[in-house]
Amino acid sequence: MKTWYQMTAEETLRGMESSHGGLSSGQARMRCGQFGENVLQEHAGKKLWQVFLEQFQDLLVLILIAAAAISVLSGSGESAAVIFAVITMNAVLGTIQHEKARKSLESLKKLSAPAAQVLRDGKSQEIPAAKVVPGDIVLLDAGSLVAADGRLLECYNLQVNESSLTGESLPVEKRAGVIGTGPRNRAVGENRTEKAGMEIAKMAGRKPRERDGVAGGEEPAGIPLGDQYNMVFAGSLVTGGRGVFVVTATGMETELGKIARLMNTAKEKKTPLQVSLDQFSTHLAALILGICALVFGLSLYRGTGILESLMFAVALAVAAIPEALGSIVTIVQAMGTQQMAREHAIIKDLKAVESLGCVSVICSDKTGTLTQNRMTVEQVLVDGRVLQPGQLRLYDPVQRYFLYGAVLDNDAVVQGETCTGDPTEAALLAMALRADVSPEALRREMPRLGELPFDSGRKRMSTLHRCDGSCVLFTKGAPDILMERTDQILTKSGIRSLSPEQKKQIRQQNERWAAGGLRVLAVAYRPLEQMQACSVEMEDSCIFLGMAAMLDPPRPESKPAVLMAKKAGIRPVMITGDHPVTALAVAEKTGILEPGDLTVTGQELERMTDGELDRKLASISVYARVSPEHKIRIVEAWQRQGRIVAMTGDGVNDAPALKKADIGVAMGIMGTEVSKDAASMILTDDNFATMIKAVANGRNVYRNIRNAVQFLLSGNMAGILCVLYTSLLALPMPFAPVHLLFINLLTDSLPAIAIGMEPQEEGLLDQPPRDPKEGILTAAFLFRIVVQGMLIAVCTMTAYHVGMDTGGAGTASTMAFSALTLARLFHGFNCRSGHSLLNLGIRSNMWSVMAFETGTLLLAAVLFLPGLQVLFAVADLSARQLATVLVCAFVPTLLIQAVKMLGEAAA
Repeated sequence: MKTWYQMTAEETLRGMESSHGGLSSGQARMRCGQFGENVLQEHAGKKLWQVFLEQFQDLLVLILIAAAAISVLSGSGESAAVIFAVITMNAVLGTIQHEKARKSLESLKKLSAPAAQVLRDGKSQEIPAAKVVPGDIVLLDAGSLVAADGRLLECYNLQVNESSLTGESLPVEKRAGVIGTGPRNRAVGENRTEKAGMEIAKMAGRKPRERDGVAGGEEPAGIPLGDQYNMVFAGSLVTGGRGVFVVTATGMETELGKIARLMNTAKEKKTPLQVSLDQFSTHLAALILGICALVFGLSLYRGTGILESLMFAVALAVAAIPEALGSIVTIVQAMGTQQMAREHAIIKDLKAVESLGCVSVICSDKTGTLTQNRMTVEQVLVDGRVLQPGQLRLYDPVQRYFLYGAVLDNDAVVQGETCTGDPTEAALLAMALRADVSPEALRREMPRLGELPFDSGRKRMSTLHRCDGSCVLFTKGAPDILMERTDQILTKSGIRSLSPEQKKQIRQQNERWAAGGLRVLAVAYRPLEQMQACSVEMEDSCIFLGMAAMLDPPRPESKPAVLMAKKAGIRPVMITGDHPVTALAVAEKTGILEPGDLTVTGQELERMTDGELDRKLASISVYARVSPEHKIRIVEAWQRQGRIVAMTGDGVNDAPALKKADIGVAMGIMGTEVSKDAASMILTDDNFATMIKAVANGRNVYRNIRNAVQFLLSGNMAGILCVLYTSLLALPMPFAPVHLLFINLLTDSLPAIAIGMEPQEEGLLDQPPRDPKEGILTAAFLFRIVVQGMLIAVCTMTAYHVGMDTGGAGTASTMAFSALTLARLFHGFNCRSGHSLLNLGIRSNMWSVMAFETGTLLLAAVLFLPGLQVLFAVADLSARQLATVLVCAFVPTLLIQAVKMLGEAAA
């Protein structure tokens, strides 16, 4: 049975039940229902109930379940009910967060779908790529992203970059003819680049094929993907020419969909923060079990009953376990990602939040990220004069023909108020509009009669028109190429021979513009005596009309963002496929290139050994004319030096480098689906400055998580020390299990969440990046937790002893519970930052104030409402006892703030 590439165009159209005029709207709707939308789907993933049950697999949660069972056996059903309520609520919260992350990814895929130009009802129209169906007729031009797999019907020097599937570094030249089953007939690209193909294969989680270096899915019988020159594949980028194809496969049935299936099977890795906290939880659980066993043994040794001893051990376990730790970390990360989303940075992978705080190198693309990705004509050279585009006029004969050539020898189109197509061609149309010329009217008046499409070898494009009653060939291309084929020039006085002085003036002006980072296109024409078929020979002996200098201007915010990155200890590096001169100009304007820095081209990089690259790496600020495998090599070089690297990219061929980097950053506007799938973060505005904001947010999120963890663990440390103290001295239990659950669930969670919402402090980007090898639980961090926990425990036990002296065990337990609760609420202010409240200002985070007020009201309700008094087993307290509780609770915060203020004064 024949495959599509073995069929003629007509046979393919019949097989797809389509025609050269495309489908009707009704047919498209039916096929969309039959085949589904043209999108890459994620794997089904876990069911909600599976995610919910996984929340109970943590060792600390299992200890709490055991504690609840012991409470039931001891007749304390209320404590068991509260414990089960706590762990169930945490499980529900974890499940909700998982579902939110899944839905946000789905919405992101819909948001980022590119567009496709199709023929529907016999008319050309732009539709979302998701709506493309089998049988659609799709139009391609330079810069287009192929929306689906298909068989080519027409080709005009069509060149396509298929590196995402084949690893081919060079664009593939396409043809519309039939491929037979005989000996293979490669179109172009005999020098296949193996490395990019192998990287994509690794990214897909499979072993790359050795034969021909192809990194696609299963090869069709007989002809590998790279040799199917009459086919185009989803995710490929059109680098030149034009074409028309009929869609043969969409969505997950495309070759790109096969890779997506393989990528979906890849398992997610835990982040360093998750690993650190998991290790901590395991060690904490072992420590808790050991201490509980010791306390249980001591109680039995003193003659305490088994149930009472068990309840004592349960109280210690409940005091030690930070029940809300996992939920708080998730909530703080979620709030951080929401803040980043508001600032145009969508986090796909939570590890990016943590890793952002460690980024020390940003490898940035130039076009669209540092620049506006909007080519504009800055100046033109016509008849020996440099003019502004707005000065061009149709009544001037030289300027008129220059405008004719710019508009007619052009594949871009005007849509409303914007020009779409190749950026340089769109800039020429925009120039014509500024000169009050209507491109549509001009094209209707002088339609295209023939063409020689742009060719990367010829570096020019020509079109044939009937202009002012005669046949004219307009040519545009690189100035140095056109000057070799031009011996005359059009002036006000008519056509004159191009003198050596005029040639020198044109070349010097071209060099000045190019040195300033401008892209220059020259326009020429040749009158023909009669209509004839276009040929390359017709481009010789042309008449020079003029040159247009175009610039993709740097974004206004790029230079301040680069300076901010350097101040933050982050090294910005530009990696671009553009010309070195253009790259240098943009690098200098944005501040990336400094005196003494090096610029390296892809060819020079090829000649370097890894050792040479490592020695020069710190001095290289700009890489120009690079290919995808060069990007991977640059990332690897920085990683060898222990640096955390962020890499930006937008093309399908950037996916391997985005995967290789510690943080892959895709562009939301210009980025392809493949690059977005491979990245861990997406910039919805394609802006370098947004990347720096994201780094600042990442640092702030990590700092807030660390501070929240410090708050939770220091408070729990106080509870552990209190229980141990009373156990060793054979004193009555200071807390009932329900007291500790109340503290850990309600009064602890609110301040911890508020700490997670702490705004960025000034100077956050003045600090160097965090060492990625440094875990969250450092020796200094643990020392602070222990010291602060001891301080709160001493004050809590002070209130406990006052209660024992003035009212007995019930009063002592109530005062200890109240003092610990209130002390931890006050302690929330201490953990907001390393600075004192005098420096921060108590109202700089009103969430902390509201958390304190809410926690205090909840404590008051437990102490004074009769129903809650019974449930929480608290005794009535006198005014003097309440004052003692307040003083004991406030003293730790007073001392901690005093130490901070002394430190600030000394600094």
